[in-house]
Amino acid sequence: MTTTEIIATDAGDARITWHRARQPRLVLALGHGAGGGVEARDLQALARVLPGHGVSVALVEQPWRVAGKKLAPPPKTLDTGWRGIWPALARPGLPVVSGGRSAGARVACRTATGLGAHAVLALGFPLHPPGRPEKSRADELLGAGVPTLVVQGGADPFGRPAEFPEGPHELVEVPYGDHGFAVPKRAAITQQEALDVLTDAVVSWAGSLG
Repeated sequence: MTTTEIIATDAGDARITWHRARQPRLVLALGHGAGGGVEARDLQALARVLPGHGVSVALVEQPWRVAGKKLAPPPKTLDTGWRGIWPALARPGLPVVSGGRSAGARVACRTATGLGAHAVLALGFPLHPPGRPEKSRADELLGAGVPTLVVQGGADPFGRPAEFPEGPHELVEVPYGDHGFAVPKRAAITQQEALDVLTDAVVSWAGSLG
């Protein structure tokens, strides 16, 4: 069952598209990146798969996307939008896992403790700008303060799995995947197999959360 609602926040109106489980035990909220929306392949794959495993998925469109703007606002504004949709996510009375891809993963990490998130799912965490490893954002990831799963493409120019620091997070690699988990046609796995690695990892991790 899929439903959509508009939520007023201090950053403008956000949109939540719910993909509900029949008997949910968790809510997984997923925000998009700075260069795209909730149509991203990883977000859509999770929205298809997770409800069958007792996890309702809420795909969250930040106010700037709802307003039709081309460029994402500064991080503080993204955090404001995310905080504004949180009461709607918590309304079912279930533990809420805060998540997202790329910039959305950063938002989830920065706000997790303050919002009382049950855990964080970071998809394609942008550890640094491409070619600029000295501009590390590791402090955001390491500061999430709750159980955290990172799913990272093996060829992600924003941070390959081997570049990630040791910390209290788990990390799963999607072989050959780029920042959007796309794999080359010559890769040893298909695009669907790459997405299966991602969704299988999240299903397993979500099942382990108390």
